[in-house]
Amino acid sequence: MLIPHMVPYASPIYFIILFVTLLPLILSLLIRGKRIGWYQSLITLFFLYISFGGKDYRQGLALIGYVIFQSILVWCYHHYRKNKNQANIFYLAVFLSIVPLILVKVTPFLDGQNSIVGFLGISYLTFKSVQIIMEMRDGMIKEYSPLNYIKFLLFFPTISSGPIDRYRRFEKDLNDPPAPEKYVDLLGSGVHDIFVGFLYKFVIGYYFGQVLLPIVDRMAMHHGGLSWGLVGYMYVYSMYLFFDFAGYSLFAVGTSKLMGYETPPNFNKPFLSWNIKEFWNRWHMTLSFWFRDYIYMRLMFTLIKKKTFKSRIVASNVGYFALFLIMGVWHGLTWYYILYGFYHAALICLTDAWLRFKKKHKKQIPSNKFTHALAIFLTFNAVCLSFLIFSGFLDKLWFHNIFLMR
Repeated sequence: MLIPHMVPYASPIYFIILFVTLLPLILSLLIRGKRIGWYQSLITLFFLYISFGGKDYRQGLALIGYVIFQSILVWCYHHYRKNKNQANIFYLAVFLSIVPLILVKVTPFLDGQNSIVGFLGISYLTFKSVQIIMEMRDGMIKEYSPLNYIKFLLFFPTISSGPIDRYRRFEKDLNDPPAPEKYVDLLGSGVHDIFVGFLYKFVIGYYFGQVLLPIVDRMAMHHGGLSWGLVGYMYVYSMYLFFDFAGYSLFAVGTSKLMGYETPPNFNKPFLSWNIKEFWNRWHMTLSFWFRDYIYMRLMFTLIKKKTFKSRIVASNVGYFALFLIMGVWHGLTWYYILYGFYHAALICLTDAWLRFKKKHKKQIPSNKFTHALAIFLTFNAVCLSFLIFSGFLDKLWFHNIFLMR
């Protein structure tokens, strides 16, 4: 009997197979405090096969080619970095590392078809590869194991949509599995994450996405323009996006814990954020921290070092717009993704200006439970508006209605 193609964490059968195959690893960690290395590699290949095989075999081939390419590239740069550290070589290595992702993003825009080098999760694997090259350049990664690098890239619980782990943290867990006493707590936490993930994705997320979203979609399309249906769509889509994605992330983190890896969480009550900067410290955290550490901070260092702008505030604002426009383009070459990035950059710049003003006039500006609740309310609505832009529904609403009027 052939094993069918399955999307990770999308069906009860997937979870049954997952728990059955992980059982030997769990028992080994519980009893011996050790992993069965060859068995982990075996089940990794198995889950990659059911995720990228079958009807998606072209994605599987693209994944194999991608891993070979990145492995050679990172090995070459590590070998070079042992003795030399020219900036041009570093920039070339980073550029070559993101070339496959650029092709995946640009090809549909140019000819309307998906790139043959694309596969589910290519963005997250590219972030991992770029991260390693940058940390090699900084001298943070001195010892490098090609086999550990491949295990890092192909860690199957997180391969399709993150969370985005850090190589040094992952390698520590890989080389030093938790003692049985610690693993008992980790196992309990992993099971808890998975059950909460079920609640988020298959109950709450399903209700918002499959029951309510089509209703408000029809209402908004029927009335056109600004309407209560559009407002309803904004809030319903925001809830669906959070619970669906947070549920998936909990599955990935929980599965990692069952295997003895403390993959970092992706969400921390983001809708309770009191400003937009706090929101990005709570929403899709591994992605936002990756963009902060490997793009924004490096760009700011360059701008300040070269004194491109006299004012640090101006440099910071330019950095924010560059960061979020890159993030928008990464999601896709469409006007609403770019506007989404521009919108968040503007919000953060306004937030910084408000925080500076508040600091200067803290005696005149009240700060209490009411103002804190108001800040959360305003931030929540600002975020929901950004998700309405992100959803692409405005594109459908405006251009669909224009098409019908012709």
